[in-house]
Amino acid sequence: MLDFRVDTFLAVCRCQSFTKAAEELHITQPAVSQHIHWLESAYGARFFAWQGKRMELTEAGRLFLRAATTMRDDALHLKMELGSLADRGRRLTFGATLTVGEYVMPRALARLLEREPGAEVRMQVANTAELLQKLDNGEIDFAIVEGFFEKNEYDHLPYRTERFVPVASPGFVFQKPVRELGDLLGERLLTRELGSGTRETLERRLRESNLTVADFRRVAEIGSLNAIKTLVRAGCGVSFLYEPTVHGELQTGEICEIPLADFSVTHDFTFLWRKNSAFADEHRAAYALLQE
Repeated sequence: MLDFRVDTFLAVCRCQSFTKAAEELHITQPAVSQHIHWLESAYGARFFAWQGKRMELTEAGRLFLRAATTMRDDALHLKMELGSLADRGRRLTFGATLTVGEYVMPRALARLLEREPGAEVRMQVANTAELLQKLDNGEIDFAIVEGFFEKNEYDHLPYRTERFVPVASPGFVFQKPVRELGDLLGERLLTRELGSGTRETLERRLRESNLTVADFRRVAEIGSLNAIKTLVRAGCGVSFLYEPTVHGELQTGEICEIPLADFSVTHDFTFLWRKNSAFADEHRAAYALLQE
């Protein structure tokens, strides 16, 4: 069982205020201070420092926050596991980014459910930033993401590597002859929203050429991959997507890859969980189950 004072510490970190943490936890501010002082005394370190009126975590506080987040997540996972003992079915509660969830996981889950009909699967689909937050909050046990993350916060394994390709409709009329990435700047870019792995991968590649999304003549941000593909097929602009997303359309010729001399991008989809989790062996077992 997680010490209630650790919950108080996590609330203070979330709220950045002893007063707001007390309101969230429905206890008094002196009680919050007492809990924090007890933890600092028990671990022999100061967790918070003040710059004027602004509260900041010390280096020890940041280290304790990482450990406390993992402890809280493990406690939630253990409670779930104990509650499901009678069911005797495998339980997977995890998250996947949109590309992974929509175009990669269905086949993996179909194989799993065929082998283990009693398995209970709960998959949440969201962008990378949202999934990392859910992981930190203990809402999911692990995630498979295409975006970037702080490697010192999570244990991780490469799930698969995919090509990232520029695409357009077969009859798309470009503003100028297209040979390199910069030649596409006169077109409308159809892209995912900030926080998505697809958008992050594109932005990182653009930065390598001293470019940004804003350098395109027009930009349309679309939160749905299917909507982006529909717009690409309709000739409304160009996009950059992971190959599994457009595999079917590339096969049928509804969408075509734009050949660029200076664009060859691959990226790992990553399986990750909170660093130093007591349930790391279970997460690795889930990784093996979901591998193709």
